[in-house]
Amino acid sequence: MRLLRHALAVLMVPVMAAMVVAGGRTLKGSESVITVDQLDPGADTMAQQAAGTVPQEPATSAIAAPQPPKPAPHSRAIDPEIVAPPELPADGLERVEPREPLSKLALAVPPKPKMPDDWNGTKLFQPVAPAAGLIEAKGYSVAVSGIDIVRQDETCSEDGKTWPCGVRARTAFRAFLRGRAVVCTVPPQGGRDLIAAECRIGKQDVGQWLVDNGWARAARGGPYIEAGDKARTAKKGIFGSAPDLSGMPAMPAAPRPAPQAPGSILEEVDGVLKPADQPAPAQ
Repeated sequence: MRLLRHALAVLMVPVMAAMVVAGGRTLKGSESVITVDQLDPGADTMAQQAAGTVPQEPATSAIAAPQPPKPAPHSRAIDPEIVAPPELPADGLERVEPREPLSKLALAVPPKPKMPDDWNGTKLFQPVAPAAGLIEAKGYSVAVSGIDIVRQDETCSEDGKTWPCGVRARTAFRAFLRGRAVVCTVPPQGGRDLIAAECRIGKQDVGQWLVDNGWARAARGGPYIEAGDKARTAKKGIFGSAPDLSGMPAMPAAPRPAPQAPGSILEEVDGVLKPADQPAPAQ
């Protein structure tokens, strides 16, 4: 019996193997099919190699294709004791013109304020002259261009006499203005900074009038150099002598100070308090 069981067991081994192979070939399910090839893709190849039917690859297929040569990297000799730029070919450099600035913000000079198309200056009404050649009006502080302003506290000397020529020049300039509107080439919007500009009253150039009459000096390199030389030669204005005040009325005498009322009605005389002298009543 034991031998029979062993014989049956040996016979069942190939039968079971055949059933496993047949069942693995195709497993039918509800939606999918799984084959043995998917589980072991190298099984067929191994079977073909065992049968001797797999084509042999040529021996040269294992040799890699030749690669193109890589360019040599750019290098230069480096000396730790010498710092020098790399050598560059002279014919490879080309000088080009600088590009235009991207905007006006890149310019060194700030952009000028935009003026109206019909703008021919700004009218300054009721001008005030703190000094000869200096005008303040409508929030503007304008120095007439082309001249050197004569300060109010300036003094001049002629024939050993000193006289306040700055005050005299300011007075003459105020008499010339007479509160008339002055047109100056300043922006429509005023500011607190001092602006040098050309000014005129009607068709009269203010700077030209000041220099012609000697109430201002012509600025170096300005347009009134010739007029300034003529005024200096003719000794006009501040270049002349002190004004003659002989015909002017004498200055009134300073008023006498009013008598001070005594601090007390009693005063000490020889250690004795006595009534103080009272001022006489005004008539």
